[in-house]
Amino acid sequence: MPENTKSATKARLYDAFAASGKALASGKRLELLDLLAQGERTVDALAKAAGLNLTTASAHLQTLKQAGFVATRREGVRIHYRLDGDDVAQLFALLRKVADRHQAAVPAARDAYLGDDGGAELSREELRTRVEAGDVVVLDVRPVEEYQAGHIPGAISIPVDELAERLHELPEDTEIVVYCRGEYCVLAYDAVRLLTNRGRRAIRLNDGMLEWRLSELPVDASDLT
Repeated sequence: MPENTKSATKARLYDAFAASGKALASGKRLELLDLLAQGERTVDALAKAAGLNLTTASAHLQTLKQAGFVATRREGVRIHYRLDGDDVAQLFALLRKVADRHQAAVPAARDAYLGDDGGAELSREELRTRVEAGDVVVLDVRPVEEYQAGHIPGAISIPVDELAERLHELPEDTEIVVYCRGEYCVLAYDAVRLLTNRGRRAIRLNDGMLEWRLSELPVDASDLT
């Protein structure tokens, strides 16, 4: 192959790589991937959850689809989106971790967003050990549709915006382990702050459902507990 031809084909290859990077170069598109990592959703539901109007959400989703990150199915007039493979979820999770380690602005933005809940947390392995011992209650504070799409086996579903009114549903004498979407999800932080302010013993899983799935740990998609 002539050198100029080899150079041109190499350029096309790296431009193809770069197209994936360009599709990820939007905070809102990353937020949509975060939501889709929890399960399939309609365009309307994604727009509402991400705080976008329908037109803008659709445009972002089309960009992600053109890059091969999401796939669709039609049900009547509704279009449902999902991640097009676990490797997309892995890429999203890795991107966040790399940015946290190497992008100077991330730690301060992370801390400002998540806030402080006392810092108590435990790992997935520690949680599994304590669940087997029966000395904790596992609480999923994501929206109900995310819980129904897949949750940690045995977890109780109480969305964080309902927690204050449904506190009586949780035992008073058992420590509560809270989780939500992933390591950078504020819902678990908010829940732990609320629970501890009400005198309950509560700690966080140190990541969430995204990392649990990617670790190929058991996932339950049964009805509400």
